[in-house]
Amino acid sequence: MSAAALVSIALLGALVGLVVPLVSRRFATADARTRAFPGPQPVRRPWVDPMVAGSAFAGLAVAVGDDPALSVFLAVAAVGLVLVRVDLACLRLPDPLVLVAGLLALGGLTTAALLSGTPGRLLGALEGAAVAGAAHVLLALLPASRLGFGDVKLAAVLGLPLGWLGWDALLAGLLLPHVLHGGLVLGLFAARKVHRNTLLPLGPALLLGAWLAVLLN
Repeated sequence: MSAAALVSIALLGALVGLVVPLVSRRFATADARTRAFPGPQPVRRPWVDPMVAGSAFAGLAVAVGDDPALSVFLAVAAVGLVLVRVDLACLRLPDPLVLVAGLLALGGLTTAALLSGTPGRLLGALEGAAVAGAAHVLLALLPASRLGFGDVKLAAVLGLPLGWLGWDALLAGLLLPHVLHGGLVLGLFAARKVHRNTLLPLGPALLLGAWLAVLLN
C-alpha cells in the first residue's frame, strides 16, 4: 500500500473519530453513565477520538494491506469505536450496533469473496463466527460468569473478519481480549480501584484484542 493511501485511510479514521461521540451519545445517557461509574466524569478531550480512530484505521490498513476485505475491516472498526464508548459509559453493547457490525461484516465479506473468487475464505469467516460465538457461550454459562450475552454476540461478529484471515488470527483474537481484560482487572484490584463485585466492560477488550490479532497476523 502506498504512503498516500495509508495517509488517506488514517485521515478517514480521524473523520470517523469526530462522529463517534455524537453517535455514542444516542445509545448512552448521562444517567446510565452515573449508574455504571459513580463519581466525577473524566474531562472531555475532543482530540482523543480522532487520534484513536485514525491510529486504528492506519493499523488495519498496514496489517490487511491490499486484501479485498480491507473496507470491511474498517467499517467494523468504525462501529466498534462507538461500541467501546457506549460500553465504557453504561456497561452495555446495544443490539442495534452489534447487528450493524454483523451485517457489515457478513455482507462485505460475502461480496469480497465473490469478487475475488475466494469462496473458501467466506467459509473460514463463518467458521470463525461459529467458533468465537460458541466459545463465549460456554464462558457465559460458567458458574459465577460475568460475561453478558452482548459480549457473546460481539465476539461472534468479530469472529467473521478474524476467521477470514485464518485460524492464527482467530485464536489470537479469542485469547488476547481475556488476557488484556484479566490484566486490567488485576491491576485495578491491586490498586484498590475496584472490588470483587465491581462490573467492568468487556467490549473494549474484545475489540482491542481483535485489532491486535489482526496486526499480529
